[in-house]
Amino acid sequence: MPAFEIDERLQRDGLLIATLGLCQLRINNDRRWPWLVLIPQRNGVSEVFDLTPLDQAMLTFETNMVGSALKKVTGATKINVGALGNIVRQLHVHVIARNEGDANWPGPVWGFGTAEPWSDDERKAFAARILENL
Repeated sequence: MPAFEIDERLQRDGLLIATLGLCQLRINNDRRWPWLVLIPQRNGVSEVFDLTPLDQAMLTFETNMVGSALKKVTGATKINVGALGNIVRQLHVHVIARNEGDANWPGPVWGFGTAEPWSDDERKAFAARILENL
């Protein structure tokens, strides 16, 4: 089986915190929003329906598990989940904690303002809290 290849934009924008059963779990490098990204480790997949039925079930399970952990850690008002892929075709699922009054509430997070990168210490602490709650 060929090695898993990740789109360079997903690799650049997301900091790896764990490998789950199917997906890489990454933190989007913008601390304005607690924003996680799940990337199924399957080459050449751009749509959920391109996955096998078992992988589809695993993606749903991992998305729910990560969303639940993110809600516990952040106490967010709303957890947004989306797999858009208009720019980056490789299948990936965004799991974003939103709160009333956050940057651009209730508008979208994409393309809003300038990203504020995580410091190493903040990112490690946040990742540890997420992993504890998975």
